[in-house]
Amino acid sequence: MIEIRWHGRGGQGAVTSAELIAMAAIVENKFAVAIPYFGAERRGAPVTAFNRISTKPIRIRSNIKNPDYVVILDPLLERIVNIYEGLKKDGMVVINSYKEPQIKGYRVAYVNATDIALRNKLVEGGIPIVNTAMIGALIKASKILSLESIEIAIRRRWRKEIAEKNINALTEAYELTKIREGV
Repeated sequence: MIEIRWHGRGGQGAVTSAELIAMAAIVENKFAVAIPYFGAERRGAPVTAFNRISTKPIRIRSNIKNPDYVVILDPLLERIVNIYEGLKKDGMVVINSYKEPQIKGYRVAYVNATDIALRNKLVEGGIPIVNTAMIGALIKASKILSLESIEIAIRRRWRKEIAEKNINALTEAYELTKIREGV
């Protein structure tokens, strides 16, 4: 079973990311769950979401304590949330960053998802929506799902114009993501 923990702020799309990953896994005939977890339901507040993906039925519905992947939509959350807590020793951090992050001890994948969201006009209320770009980074780094299954999930979620913007962000991030093995 593969376990993913998403960290973002309300309005960035962490919960939607988990839902899209689950939908794409189901497209690939896998079993998947998406679990949102948030406190105050307001834009900008820290939000966590979780995914489990398996080839066998998933009976666990609790939060994930020891993820294989941690995906960080807003790197500033590192100042207020222990985003690396419980990450498996051989786990990977996938982070929205314009430069190589100084994260030690883990494999790291990074991409400037904010810039990609802005280029693709994925902005709501002045906030770049980085979720599909970060999904592209996760898929490149992990190979857990195909880009095609994510595209199907995106097309099922949004109407044509919005879906195309999100698919463009997904594929651009997939191409631009850089991967660094553990240091």
